Amino acid sequence: MSQQPFYVSPEQLMNDRADYARKGIARGRSVVVLAYAGGIAFVAENPSRALHKVSEIYDRIGFAAVGKYNEFENLRVAGVRYADMRGYAYDRRDVTARGLANAYAQTLGTVFTQEHKPYEVEIVVAEVGRNAADDQIYRLTYDGSVADEQGYVVMGGTTEAAAAVLGRHWQPDLLLARALALAIAALSADPAGGQARTLDADVLEVAVLDRSRPRRTFRRVPAALLTQLLSASDPTHDLPQTDETVTTTSGTPVPQAPAPTASAAEASSNPQTQRSDETTQNETTQNETTQEQALQGDAPEGDDATPGDDATQGSAG
Repeated sequence: MSQQPFYVSPEQLMNDRADYARKGIARGRSVVVLAYAGGIAFVAENPSRALHKVSEIYDRIGFAAVGKYNEFENLRVAGVRYADMRGYAYDRRDVTARGLANAYAQTLGTVFTQEHKPYEVEIVVAEVGRNAADDQIYRLTYDGSVADEQGYVVMGGTTEAAAAVLGRHWQPDLLLARALALAIAALSADPAGGQARTLDADVLEVAVLDRSRPRRTFRRVPAALLTQLLSASDPTHDLPQTDETVTTTSGTPVPQAPAPTASAAEASSNPQTQRSDETTQNETTQNETTQEQALQGDAPEGDDATPGDDATQGSAG
């Protein structure tokens, strides 16, 4: 008597995979992404200084994730390659958060339905616009579902309490210091409704997409600067316009070049304004030769004139 093959309905299989992915994501620490008056802020509970949950993808696009590090790091690297190739083949302005979110959705959906196990990740792709109305925040789940979030989003283990805090207090015109304080309060909220935790700056990973910067808008906020922003008596206190100094591991401050202006950034990204060093050198050499000949009174008369011909004519005269 032949044994019947083991059968699992597609619905049961998808439910099991979804439960598996959700349990893996719930074990991760939460991340808050929220818009503020000057851009978009990322705040993650992450004590590690080497393994980042928040990263830059392209000029005006940021990335945040929770779940298994090796899986969302592969997605981040793939997103950087996608953005670089598209920006090189077309134009830097053609790289958008929506296009990147669609690419991620296809990858996550394929893995969820065809691979042995789904990715235990949840990611956010955010793009800061020229004004607040153009900001975009996309949330992608383990099965490739995409949601266009408005204002803020919370990912990770316990999101209900954090989302409730943000829902009560978030406003689109928040200043940076107030936005960061609100995000930290949301991460500190107790899911059971008890007393909130205390999160120090050393266990937080903070970054922003700064709308005021002309090209690369992503900036990390180190613990010292975060403490300064949160403790400032002036609520309008913001990030410095340029990263004037960076402290090395030995404690020596290294001066940094100022951020490029908008016109310089646009010129450097326009292929029509980029010229090779060899072309510039050739033009400089030709200009110097013409000036020397003009000083000697022997300006070239045409394409056939050579230094040898000029010397022969001078001796014959």
